[in-house]
Amino acid sequence: MTTLTIRIDDELDKLLAEMARRQHRSKSDLVRDMLRRQSRLELFREARRVIAPKARAAGYLTDEDVFRDIS
Repeated sequence: MTTLTIRIDDELDKLLAEMARRQHRSKSDLVRDMLRRQSRLELFREARRVIAPKARAAGYLTDEDVFRDIS
């Protein structure tokens, strides 16, 4: 495991501390989880940006279109 040092303002620190306290977690654990989720969300958005035009061109405009063909 590696260490990353960042600077955050007092307001964000208080918010993180309160969230960590309510969830009985450390701020580090909370931030690691947030970074994992955000990085996965960004990867999903990128995949969607690439795939969506191809899906539309193939006639997949809604979830129902997809389910129709895979069911």
